[in-house]
Amino acid sequence: MQERIPDESNLAELTVRGLILGALITVVFTASNVYLGLKVGLTFASSIPAAVISMAVLRYFSGSNILENNMVQTQASAAGTLSSIIFILPGLLMIGYWSGFPFWQTAAICSIGGILGVLYTIPLRRVMVVQSSLPYPEGVAAAEILRVGSQDEEEEKAGKPAKAGGPGLRDILAGGVVAAAFSLFSSGFKVLAEGFSFWITAGQAAFRLSTGFSLALVGAGYLMGITAGIAILIGVVIAWGVAVPLLSVNSVLAAGQTLPELATKLWSSQVRFLGAGTIGIAALWTLATLFKPMVQGVWSSLSAVRGRGEASDLRTEQDLSAKWIVAIAGFLLVALFVVFSYFLSDAAPDLKGVGFWGLVAVCVIFAFFFGFLIAAACGYMAGLVGSSSSPISGIGIIAVILVSLLILGVGSLETGFLDQQGGKLAIALALFTTSVVIAIAAISNDNLQDLKTGYLVGATPWRQQVALIVGCLVGALVIPPVLELLFNAYGFTGALPREGMDPNAALAAPQATLMTAIASGIFHNALNWNMILIGVALGIALILVDVLLRRTGKASLPVLAVGLGIYLPPTIGMTLVVGAVIAWLLETALAKRAAAAGKDVEKYSDEPKRRGVLLASGLIVGESLMGILLAAVIGTTGTDAPLALVGGGFEDTAQWLGLVVFVAICVLFYRKVLGGARG
Repeated sequence: MQERIPDESNLAELTVRGLILGALITVVFTASNVYLGLKVGLTFASSIPAAVISMAVLRYFSGSNILENNMVQTQASAAGTLSSIIFILPGLLMIGYWSGFPFWQTAAICSIGGILGVLYTIPLRRVMVVQSSLPYPEGVAAAEILRVGSQDEEEEKAGKPAKAGGPGLRDILAGGVVAAAFSLFSSGFKVLAEGFSFWITAGQAAFRLSTGFSLALVGAGYLMGITAGIAILIGVVIAWGVAVPLLSVNSVLAAGQTLPELATKLWSSQVRFLGAGTIGIAALWTLATLFKPMVQGVWSSLSAVRGRGEASDLRTEQDLSAKWIVAIAGFLLVALFVVFSYFLSDAAPDLKGVGFWGLVAVCVIFAFFFGFLIAAACGYMAGLVGSSSSPISGIGIIAVILVSLLILGVGSLETGFLDQQGGKLAIALALFTTSVVIAIAAISNDNLQDLKTGYLVGATPWRQQVALIVGCLVGALVIPPVLELLFNAYGFTGALPREGMDPNAALAAPQATLMTAIASGIFHNALNWNMILIGVALGIALILVDVLLRRTGKASLPVLAVGLGIYLPPTIGMTLVVGAVIAWLLETALAKRAAAAGKDVEKYSDEPKRRGVLLASGLIVGESLMGILLAAVIGTTGTDAPLALVGGGFEDTAQWLGLVVFVAICVLFYRKVLGGARG
């Protein structure tokens, strides 16, 4: 195995070809994450698949090396992570404030927030990456893949046969092709259904059993693992097996309303806020448990920076200089003032003077300084549990509540501001401010993970930080047109661009829907506090269960995942559970095989686990890209199902065909991963 590249090495790192390749990968993964996030409220970590693609491509160029590959994955992962902006920004369309996504405003918010996230975590690198014992699970995994790929390439150049564990681009492509084809036949041709759902009634109690056939969700569930999968299943059971039936029993059917329609309405208007309360308290608990070590880490880091004086001469210790950090941060602060003043003046031309600049200053200062606190928290959480498991959604909920209350207080001093545009302006300003915080949080969550990868392979920190900034800029240019395309093709829950569109086919954008509902409820004094507080109580009870389970050392209960199971539609939650169950079945089978062969479990299962990660990433990317292509077709034709080969009478048959094909692909996935085990 290749060791860490020494400090005296002068291998090429930040190259033009690497930046171009990173930009191309950025386009793919950013678009995929935007689609997946809007559909199900989840994004996937792009570091590992980006590293695999980089190694597969750059190996055909002379002089490629592990450090150059690391720069490519660093750039691509930053942009893919920045797509978390979709957790909040669609809310501006849901309230009717925007009719589309203004390119420069959207791009500016994404780029400014992203680059601030990079800058804020630079002072943390020394303590939280170099000196810390934090595990950084995804960063370590990416480093291992880079090392294995580099070793395989060296062996091939020496004339040795390639190992079964090569870079694995074929696995990503295989998963992508299968998922894209299934999505085409389901979402495009309508020959296969996208899921099934049926109801069980007992009197007026309604129980829903359903699942989706999304292979992207199977891949996401596989990457989550069985612990998070069980937690989501518990959330689904609480929502549809307990809360909805209880509420439906105590509700009265409206004229012409069916029981399933009533149950769905109750879940949407009440039970989802139960999930919101659970998510919110879980996020607060996570932050509370991390507060002390986070503060210690930040303080130690700043002390180290002050005490160090001159920058280290060692290549692997050179960050962007303090002068550059201050200069860029100052420029971004001014840019934030410009963006916010344009946003507010465009909507409220009558608002001038102290009232106008006071609101702008409050929002900018909140985003700028609260963003730093969030950056430190997210950086620490990424080191502890990984980027994919950090509660970005929960942080967004906390941020939108705080900024809404802040604007409510300041806005009340300006006569008539809170009533402008029927209250939409204040809500829009809260969402716009929160979007900056989300962008900072997302990149901070990814940055230290990437810097850990770089530290393990011997990269130059300042070059990685430049790559991260480039990734943010490229991602900021990609996100607005993708958002616009998907909105015009599918619409969002509560925001359809054209009359006659099917609201059931709209992208759920679950986090944006929730945060918009919270902000609107605060300003209109109409928030469903009863259900939120019940959710908080439920969350506290689940936290206690989690604490007790963790003390046993044998199990845990991620409370955030339980909240997501309550909040997400069951067709999403149950499909994630399917992927998690497949991961558990594979882990169990590999453990049995390793024991039978007298092999170490970790070594025996290393290769199949890597293949599983790559195949799962391929499933996500394939379905997401096909969804974007179909969106382009829908947007061009102006019809909801331009490629449909069958009519509505084929729905029952399509449901059974979809189930058969879906199960067959899941079995094929299982056998393909298991076939990667070597005795």
